[in-house]
Amino acid sequence: MIVTNSSDGPEVADPGETSAEFRYWQWRILLSSMIGYAFFYLVRKNFSFAIPAIGLELGYTKEDLGWCLSAHGVLYGVSRFANGIIADRVNARWFMAGGLAICGALNLAFGFSNALKLFITLWALNGWFQGMGFPPCTRLMTHWFSPKRLASVMSVWNVGHSVGGAGVAVLCGYLVGVDWRLCFLVPAGIALVGAIALAIALRDTPESMGLPPVAGTAHTTVSETDSLWSTLRRLVFTNKYIWLLSLANFFVYIVRYGVVDWAPTFLKEAKGFELETEAGWTVGAFEVAGILGMISSGWITDHVFGGRGTRACLFYMLGCCSALLVFWLVPVESIAANAAILAVAGFFIYGPQCLIGIAAANLATKRAAAASAGLTGLFGYASTLVSGVGIGWLAENHGWNAAFILLAISAGIGSLLFALCWPAKAHGYD
Repeated sequence: MIVTNSSDGPEVADPGETSAEFRYWQWRILLSSMIGYAFFYLVRKNFSFAIPAIGLELGYTKEDLGWCLSAHGVLYGVSRFANGIIADRVNARWFMAGGLAICGALNLAFGFSNALKLFITLWALNGWFQGMGFPPCTRLMTHWFSPKRLASVMSVWNVGHSVGGAGVAVLCGYLVGVDWRLCFLVPAGIALVGAIALAIALRDTPESMGLPPVAGTAHTTVSETDSLWSTLRRLVFTNKYIWLLSLANFFVYIVRYGVVDWAPTFLKEAKGFELETEAGWTVGAFEVAGILGMISSGWITDHVFGGRGTRACLFYMLGCCSALLVFWLVPVESIAANAAILAVAGFFIYGPQCLIGIAAANLATKRAAAASAGLTGLFGYASTLVSGVGIGWLAENHGWNAAFILLAISAGIGSLLFALCWPAKAHGYD
């Protein structure tokens, strides 16, 4: 059945509703890219758990090691945008698998290093090649799934973030007690094997396999023959809501990485938790709760707000702000209680973390989905200048109270920016 005609040619009814083959590949692409992205986390978030042990063994301060986090984050943010532009135009299968393999190799090199400058260089390079993970996934999701249910589907895909984050928290929580170098060597081996599996499992777009495109993704004003600049200008750079979402992402990521990167050290120094077990499981609870936050935020976006993810972001960010204030201000010593409060914060922060990229991708459509999500990522990871060396400096010189004031202010500003995005449409298709 023909639905419409466009510069892309005729568009057929959604084959995901009528073709068993299409449905099989939808689920295969969803699951393999989700698991593949979890592997990226194993060789990205492992550094946080090695920070105290590296500092103790090699004599580096929190500010010294914070530079590794900041260099990694800034390069990753730039890479997300640059590789987003590339990912919209290359085969996602090989692009993603190649990036994971390189990240694994860089982690192997890090595990055998000692010098601070080499640490910073290797972790910055790891940040760049980490940017080959998310953009191809955005390309795949917007080509294989309808914009009407992209938030629900991609919120499930985003579970890979928390599976990887929780896995590396528990794994490295134990490995660091043996030798901090194992926090890099073991995840590196897993990532290298994972890269091979990813190359076997993934495919690119439906069209690349002789299948029809998903319904509801046609354009009458933008075609594949338009220049790169013309496409980006029309679909990304002139959309004020994509810019507002990008700026909001800056503050979301200060909160997210401020907790993920520094919670192990905070729990050890300020609350006396054992890094090897108690801190690892507490941060793991933050990540696991994030799974529920992401899935619920996608469902709420599609079924309550009609696909307008920016509206769901506002309520989730306000919830995160409240949980952080409780974690900071209420004197709780119990491990279980601290884990529960941090889990609530994780539930709420992973809502906007998930939805920002989805909202930007839907507004920019599949023609520039990876580039638009990359732009939000550029702002998000630029924030590591604050969440990395900034929080490290504050904690070192003014204590953890100053660091939490920064996190609370960031959550408040993020909420305000989401409020300004309230009028944004659900997507940018015709």
